[in-house]
Amino acid sequence: METRFLGASGLKVPALGFGVGTFGGKGPLFSAWGNTDVEEARRLIDICLDAGVNFFDTADVYSDGASEEILGAALKGRRDQAIISTKTALRLGDGPNDVGASRSRLLKAVDASLRRLGTGYIDLLQLHAFDAHTPIEETLSTLDGLVKAGKIRYLGVSNFSGWQLMKSLAIADRRGYSRYVANQVYYSLVGRDYEWELMPLDREEGIGAVVWSPLGWGRLTGKIRRGQPLPPGSRLHDTAGFAPPVDEERLYRVIDVLDEIAAETGKAVPQIALNWLLQRPTVSTVLIGARNEQQLRQNLDAAGWSLDAAQVARLDAASAVVPPYPYYPYWNGMFTELNPPPVPVGLG
Repeated sequence: METRFLGASGLKVPALGFGVGTFGGKGPLFSAWGNTDVEEARRLIDICLDAGVNFFDTADVYSDGASEEILGAALKGRRDQAIISTKTALRLGDGPNDVGASRSRLLKAVDASLRRLGTGYIDLLQLHAFDAHTPIEETLSTLDGLVKAGKIRYLGVSNFSGWQLMKSLAIADRRGYSRYVANQVYYSLVGRDYEWELMPLDREEGIGAVVWSPLGWGRLTGKIRRGQPLPPGSRLHDTAGFAPPVDEERLYRVIDVLDEIAAETGKAVPQIALNWLLQRPTVSTVLIGARNEQQLRQNLDAAGWSLDAAQVARLDAASAVVPPYPYYPYWNGMFTELNPPPVPVGLG
């Protein structure tokens, strides 16, 4: 498995990581994702490690902590082989301080995650969302203290806007606090909003993208087709209300091209969708998920080969949308002399 640096840090991560939101299966959202128990988790982790995938991503809210517990139990005795990534900030509990990124919450949440994971340190801790109620200095100073205490090794964010991330980085630089090196983002052929602002920011500031839901919330698994109902096993039956919206015609346009390239390459539709992401700027690792061994092995085979330039261009064109203001002037040429786009965005 290819390894890449996580942003500008010295930590190398595999190009594919394993998202363990399927571990536990508690609650209306996560029960639809999967209900992997400890025994099955060990088997899936065995397969990942054999393939060179040692990056495992979870969160304290996944199945109310059960995902962390199962991951920790499945890694028992081989913790040193794994890179553990978890997240906090979303509500976990009924108390007024059971949400957010305050000093009180972060200290409590990190200790709780360490207990559930059965480890003395977290390789990568990401804030699951921006907390507008807590001063950024309070959040960053607390995280910096946790790094210095050895409880956390690297820091990241998830679901931040551009200004939220940039302001946090500026304060960290000014105060000498530990810097964010990872940005866990939604990015797929049917969800390219990351490219408008966050991708150029990540490239400029040395932040590595950790991609979640790379198959567009299950829409690019190869099971959805134009004019046909959702297949019985699709998680969209139960989780469509949580899913990022997608224009239906654009979705089917992308699927048509994926089908064409699948016929040309002999690769499965999800493998092609994942491989396209592996070639995008700033991407450090793409998180694959699986409810069973068959799904996992298929997704692992998305790495180790590359789409050719013409195939990438066709996928770029099929998935393109008009960039929002103020980014669309790049494409009519008015401002590119003064402010050229730092990365290929939007129209591929």
